Amino acid sequence: MNKRNLLGLAVCLAVCLASTSAMALEPAEYRFNGFGTAAITHLGGADDAKGYGIQGQTTDAWRGDQLSKLGGQLSYGLADRLSATIQTVAKADQDQWNLEVEWAYLAYQANDQLTLRAGRLRPGAFMFSETLDVGYAYPWLRLPDEVYSQMPVSNYEGVDALYSLPVSFGTLNFQASYGQATDREVFIHNLDGPLDVDYKDVVTGSVSLATMNLGTLRYSYTESDLDLEMFGKFKGKFESLGHQYDNGSWLTNAEAIKRQSPLGTIESFYVMAGHRFGDYLPHVTYSQRDEKGEPGRQSSWAYGLNYSLTPSVTLKGEYKRVESTRGFSGGFVPDFSVVERTFDGDILSIGADFIF
Repeated sequence: MNKRNLLGLAVCLAVCLASTSAMALEPAEYRFNGFGTAAITHLGGADDAKGYGIQGQTTDAWRGDQLSKLGGQLSYGLADRLSATIQTVAKADQDQWNLEVEWAYLAYQANDQLTLRAGRLRPGAFMFSETLDVGYAYPWLRLPDEVYSQMPVSNYEGVDALYSLPVSFGTLNFQASYGQATDREVFIHNLDGPLDVDYKDVVTGSVSLATMNLGTLRYSYTESDLDLEMFGKFKGKFESLGHQYDNGSWLTNAEAIKRQSPLGTIESFYVMAGHRFGDYLPHVTYSQRDEKGEPGRQSSWAYGLNYSLTPSVTLKGEYKRVESTRGFSGGFVPDFSVVERTFDGDILSIGADFIF
């Protein structure tokens, strides 16, 4: 199988799902993209924890609800330069499968460089925000939890503007957005359950530089007024800095974030490297999470092997070793029946990412 064709397909998918001006539709023209993940995961050796992950759904039983999902995105050209897009995803939320509308917006292509959107959108907080549910677009089965669990809201209602500026050595991309996300839930690990939360005045700005030979560098800043059950109202800030590189053989990803609020300050990062050998892609990732005021630290090593079964299906296997020091629970759900807790565990994930 031709590696360049596979890389081109992945890039094309990401562009389609992002619905940028480069993929504008003519009136009455439509485009449908389907995607999904079928995977199981297991947590072993975590005797002092009840679960792990963004919602604690990785446990000592083999489960598919942490990673598996099925989604589709439909875009339709309404008029010259005006289109509508809707994306729905079926996935588990606290042991219950739901069909969620992740995107639903109108897009107006003002010119070849500027696109304006309004409706339900994704906050551009991460490198993979636009393709968050599309596992085929990134090398892992599970995105690095230490970073990607730090902003639990996946969409908001509002507006944004995307502007691209070609330069001699690549393309500069700017994004600015404003909106809100109300009546949401956020999983609190130390409570082993969700709390109601409202995000008001969510403001995000990002800039990325996609170079011809040196990969893509991206910075993002987000702030919001939050109203969290049991904790009241406060302001939160979120910053991220990332870089990704893929020349068809070698690929690297690195991302660092900082989240600040009166509840605490969290700093996390990961670095990943992989190399393609024909249809195989072995890769390794180191991740780390620190929380101000906590004496301990969470760190992990993840080792993965991907196999391109077809141009639209990638088989993936991952082993992740997570360790925490000095009783810091990190991404674990504590078992409070244990007096002196040490949080570490081995996570095994097996599955397939696909597009259609």
